[in-house]
Amino acid sequence: MYVRHLAPEDGSGPHRLPDPTPEGAAQTQRWWPPVMLDPGWAATNDFDVFHLHFGFDARSPEDLQALVDDLRRRGKPLVFTVHDLRNPHHAERELHDRQLDVLVPAADALITLTRGAADEIRSRWGREAIVLPHPHVVPFDVMRRAAAMRGVRRSGPRAQQFRVGLHVKSLRAGMHPHPLVPVLVDALRELPHAVLQVNGHRDVLLPDGARYDAALSEALHEHAARGEIDLRIHDFLDDDALWAYLASLDVSVLPYRFGTHSGWLEACRDLGTAVIAPSCGYFADQATVLSYGHDEQHLDAESLAAAVREAYAGRVAPPPTVEDRRRERAALASAHDRLYEMLVRAVR
Repeated sequence: MYVRHLAPEDGSGPHRLPDPTPEGAAQTQRWWPPVMLDPGWAATNDFDVFHLHFGFDARSPEDLQALVDDLRRRGKPLVFTVHDLRNPHHAERELHDRQLDVLVPAADALITLTRGAADEIRSRWGREAIVLPHPHVVPFDVMRRAAAMRGVRRSGPRAQQFRVGLHVKSLRAGMHPHPLVPVLVDALRELPHAVLQVNGHRDVLLPDGARYDAALSEALHEHAARGEIDLRIHDFLDDDALWAYLASLDVSVLPYRFGTHSGWLEACRDLGTAVIAPSCGYFADQATVLSYGHDEQHLDAESLAAAVREAYAGRVAPPPTVEDRRRERAALASAHDRLYEMLVRAVR
């Protein structure tokens, strides 16, 4: 979605090659390591600029160095958008740091999403990154419908519920919702008509799940049995179901203990849902959010409860309008187009 929404709405601009399907991939498979990172792909295929965003988790630093060497031999510019300075899927940071140590110094141009991330890149590698914000995530027609529905709700009688969402889905290493749940339960107990909705995937919350978390599952079921949370267990949500779910919330709490940026945050903003984000990473640089203290060392329970009270009182930033996002998308598309043209001219 991120890359798709860097293109102009009319589909003009640079031609982005489709992601090749690897041999033997199942029709139902949702993701695979990008074939463009396979050894030799960059050495033999036709393109002008190689722009890397995600997908290099499964590649060793040596593989990435081979990619860089192939690009240099052919005089092909490398653009690297640094989304993650700490990989949210890795419990330890060592491998991702080594991968970044190859890619960041080698890139002909660096992009990142926030000023804070750019400052860290300068501090760690002495490189200047262009700061370009995260584009919209939700389609514009869905954004319009969500805004209209919220307008109807707000113009009528006061809503009977204030709904706080905590999504535990398929747990990443960077997610740590376990200590947040009792804090949120206690905080919402004091707020009339407030409901804590916890959504999670079957693979984490059911005993036969491949990544079953017994402690989390048991705690959530106990809270649900006492009527303290609205627990919803389901499979992976498709886009339409995900947008409907996020739009139904008043606020979404991000349970990350480490990370850098968040597409979930942007989807919430698109749909008019307020966000409570942790102090780790650069989420507060990414957009105006309510913040609470949470990282690998500690959880500041009082700041989380205070953020919930702020959201309940309506002291949240207004969401971007569709026109705001359209203008932003046009500016992002133009910025990328200019960068690509500059890099291609430099090697000719």
